[in-house]
Amino acid sequence: MHACVLHAARDLRIETRDLPPSAPHEVRLRVRAGGICGSDLHYFFHGRVGDFVIREPLVPGHEFAGEVAEVGAAVQRLAPGMRVCVNPSRNCGACPRCREGRPNLCERVFFMGSASKFPHMHGGFAEFTTVAEGQCFPVSADLPFAEMAMAEPLSVALHAAHRAGNLMGQKVLVTGAGPIGQLVMLAARRGGAAHLAITDMIDPPLAAARAMGADASFNVAEGTGALQEAAAAIGGYDVVFEASGANAALNAGLLAVRAGGIVVQVGSLPGGETPVMANRIMAREIDLRGAFRFGEVFADAVTCLERRLIDIRPLLTAKFPMAQASAAFDAARDRATNLKVVIEF
Repeated sequence: MHACVLHAARDLRIETRDLPPSAPHEVRLRVRAGGICGSDLHYFFHGRVGDFVIREPLVPGHEFAGEVAEVGAAVQRLAPGMRVCVNPSRNCGACPRCREGRPNLCERVFFMGSASKFPHMHGGFAEFTTVAEGQCFPVSADLPFAEMAMAEPLSVALHAAHRAGNLMGQKVLVTGAGPIGQLVMLAARRGGAAHLAITDMIDPPLAAARAMGADASFNVAEGTGALQEAAAAIGGYDVVFEASGANAALNAGLLAVRAGGIVVQVGSLPGGETPVMANRIMAREIDLRGAFRFGEVFADAVTCLERRLIDIRPLLTAKFPMAQASAAFDAARDRATNLKVVIEF
């Protein structure tokens, strides 16, 4: 089979590899579509995501979907030919975090397409991959593979919304209008948010956000004055989702949230120490929460996609064949043109 293999920053090769072996409880999946995530871009262009550094060749990709090619002897609910969304996370189920219902914080998690552990955990950017039966969520034949691959990023957004608590009637700000920021905005609207504002450094993704329902948008490339004026006019935002992974955006969110409000950090900030307005958090009793990957919401994300409860189609802006994978990464980096770029296998 052929696979996309990342050896270092900007060194992505299409290589021939043996078919991955499968155990009795696993299925061999024929991958059909994979979305390029922000973390994939960091691996491709910088060889790292925060503190996770590529130390050996890595097959990237954790947003993918396909069809079952073969099933192991112990597999019970799947059959060849079934179309499935894939949860890239496989938790142990036994550690303290798993037992308390937070599988995304599993101490022994296997997360596909990640360099967070060594040996690295290969992802789904290949013609075939092997996954556990429990990672597969069947869908109907009507949902295109490119949309199916959005189950993972939508899960991230739904988890972030859950971390914020009750959003009904809330005034919400999202900093960063990339794919995750846009999905968080849609998840917040689904959760009942009454007012949605979003920021970015360039206009095209802000225009896309307005088309998908944002009530206000702010280009903060030249500063956050207009944002802070708008925040003051409404008494501050009840909830801020920081989805850009920029230190400046986090601090802008801390300035824009009301006293006693909630800030959810969704984006991956640069590695190392991060300067944060800690005194403001203290003096205004701002609740700063992290949102890492996703918990028990993957099935909900699949349902939202299949029933179009959240319409992600406007986010899908470009598709590339596997042979042009490097070009796909370049396109995904061009935020003035693209939101979500999908590789077809």
